[in-house]
Amino acid sequence: MTQLTQRKRIRVRTGRTARTGRTLRTRRNAALVGATAVLLGITAPVTASAAARPSPAPALTWTKCAGDGLDPRQRCATLDVPMDYADPRGPHLSVAVSRIASEKPSARHGVLLLIPGGPGGSSLNDPSGKGQKLPQAVRDQYDLVGFAPRGLAPSTAVDCGLDHADLATSRLRPWPAADGSIDGNLADARRMADACARNAGPLLQHLSTANEARDLDRLRAALGEDTVSAWGVSYGTYVGAVYNQLFPRRVDRMVLDSNDNPDPEQVNRAWLGAHEQGVEDTFPDFAAWASRPGNPDRLAEQASDVRPLFLDLAARLDRAPIPWPGANPEELNGNVLRQTLLDSLYAPKNYPALAKLIRAARQGTVPPAPQAPPEEALQNVAAVGAGTLCNDVAWPHSAAAYRKDVADSRAAYPLTAGMPRNAMLCAAWPTTPREAPVRVTDRGPSRVLLVQNRRDVATPLGGALKLRAALGRRAVMVTVDSIGHDAYLANGNPCGDRTVSRFLATGQRPAADVYCR
Repeated sequence: MTQLTQRKRIRVRTGRTARTGRTLRTRRNAALVGATAVLLGITAPVTASAAARPSPAPALTWTKCAGDGLDPRQRCATLDVPMDYADPRGPHLSVAVSRIASEKPSARHGVLLLIPGGPGGSSLNDPSGKGQKLPQAVRDQYDLVGFAPRGLAPSTAVDCGLDHADLATSRLRPWPAADGSIDGNLADARRMADACARNAGPLLQHLSTANEARDLDRLRAALGEDTVSAWGVSYGTYVGAVYNQLFPRRVDRMVLDSNDNPDPEQVNRAWLGAHEQGVEDTFPDFAAWASRPGNPDRLAEQASDVRPLFLDLAARLDRAPIPWPGANPEELNGNVLRQTLLDSLYAPKNYPALAKLIRAARQGTVPPAPQAPPEEALQNVAAVGAGTLCNDVAWPHSAAAYRKDVADSRAAYPLTAGMPRNAMLCAAWPTTPREAPVRVTDRGPSRVLLVQNRRDVATPLGGALKLRAALGRRAVMVTVDSIGHDAYLANGNPCGDRTVSRFLATGQRPAADVYCR
């Protein structure tokens, strides 16, 4: 027997059927990145010394990747990691990884880890996907490496067996009732917490950003690299910042794109709360587009008319939802409309679909319901996102505190109606996290480049500035005068893209923070 097969393997639940080492192979729903779940059976916290004791990662065996539409050069492997880094001789699990080798071996500089957003996102197919958007000089220098984080199929998978209705994005990101009440949200949190306690198995309690960072360092070692470079996006910026804090001498060049607030007192709560400002920052751009002459999806003659039009429609749908067969829930109510607005503001390319939905709803109809991923995949993504959010930091349990926060948010930010400060599933969390959040500091080598759009619904500029301040001299920041989530090679501008590409290709950063108009 090999070292891996001799180890005790963990059992995880997927749906309501126990599985041993079996994983899902379906696509994820990016809209569920705000999912939450419950921590189970917490024991002693991980310590720095305990986390350093796992046996060396065995060499990776690269084989053909499963799935369609992948670059034929992409190869896949399985990384063996401890489930609990405080007990490295205990159960182990598998992390799926992928790689496209440097396109010019004579120019090879090292490895570029593609760190996905989420929590609940995967970069397993990114070497074949967004990695191919990188300039040739970057692809020549790096092996592009992706992975499915622990808990996310086809890595050893986990789910909570939630009810179908609880997989709705507007339930996972709980919106208050039309009158502002959160009693229903609190009941939902308790019910979903109970489902996780019954169904999730032991892996759920070991999902965390710190453990993902430890898995990445084990991957670095398995790749035979002394250092790695990385491109982290959205939640991946927090993963990258935590990796940089835990393993500062293992970082070569790190790009953090669309940045999360690293506040160690709130962590994930601050990210959700930032949506209220993010929507306010980005809605004017949608309103300008939706009032532009010649736009076939035009909603109003003036940009100033779009906001009251939207708020009036949401209130009307609160009172009289429109049936929406095939959707979850099967109605277009005010909160589903508000959630759709938030999701649509991630990128200007989403504006036409949002405008069409608004136009239809004003006439009392709906377009065809969007096709959802398979429920098995939704269950998996929801559990991974949930477990990480709830394990990273302790959430308040006080119903009174949530009620006050929601009321304040509703008054100040009517477009998001209190959701960003509401009681998510973590409010029903039965125990404290296994370890304190990692505090990001300015101690260590200066090898980080932040890139941030000025108007970003998911990771607003204010949060990025807090990460910039926490990193201090270790980082330089490129602020891009653009709108949308994901700046580099996506929703940014040529100035920002050139600056990041130069850093990845040469290691040259701007001497100080810059603004790309």
